[in-house]
Amino acid sequence: MINFFKKPNEKVFNVFSLSKEELIYKVFPRLFMEILKKYFRLEVEGVENIPKEGPVLIVPNHSGFSGIDAMLLSYILQQHTKRKSHVMTHHLWFLTDKTALPAHKLGFVEANYENGVNLLKKKNMVVLFPEGEHGNFKPTSKRYQLQEFKRGFIRMALASGAQIVPTLVIGAEETHINLKKLKFSKYLRGLVLPLPLNIIPLPAKWKIVFLEPISLPFESKKVKDSELCRELASEIQEDMQSKINKIVRKRGFGFF
Repeated sequence: MINFFKKPNEKVFNVFSLSKEELIYKVFPRLFMEILKKYFRLEVEGVENIPKEGPVLIVPNHSGFSGIDAMLLSYILQQHTKRKSHVMTHHLWFLTDKTALPAHKLGFVEANYENGVNLLKKKNMVVLFPEGEHGNFKPTSKRYQLQEFKRGFIRMALASGAQIVPTLVIGAEETHINLKKLKFSKYLRGLVLPLPLNIIPLPAKWKIVFLEPISLPFESKKVKDSELCRELASEIQEDMQSKINKIVRKRGFGFF
């Protein structure tokens, strides 16, 4: 909280002394994230499962089409680990300078194999949604049904020796209602977009759960073994789906 009143022997944090860039990319996002935490009555579990050092791949389910799950997750990681997280996001963010600049300032990185491996080899924490836009933009009628995991995150972990932390985000499915997934492959290969019902987020109750980290017991050369990568990705997806089902059944209606 910004405190404008000076106490004895205490420095004043003057918001007016901050630069425009600091306000836009640091102060306002933090304030917005704190508001969202209260609005969604966010619960966080399993923070102790996040490695405190070394390369780490945070692998969450993706939903809600707005990207709030990515922003809030990044904020929670920084709060609890004091480590900066690099969020791998859709290439549409980087098509123009006007969108690429704020994306970089917010810690977003274009989602591709090379970027992920480079960051992990420098012992960074990387957030990667293995469902991609197909999870984020799926219709709400398929809520909490994980879409097929892409194998890139497995290959990145094998190439860098990163630990994988499967992560469950519960609540984003109800926050934004998506009527349909629209495909625009005619205009741009692989392009899909949502057909949203609401833009203002609904006050669903959120829960983020960090599961136990996974260290893959294979040599880096296995990155070329497509069958192994497919099997490992499927096993992690199945385990996450099972745990999501249990949490959703237990919590019932998502707004209480």
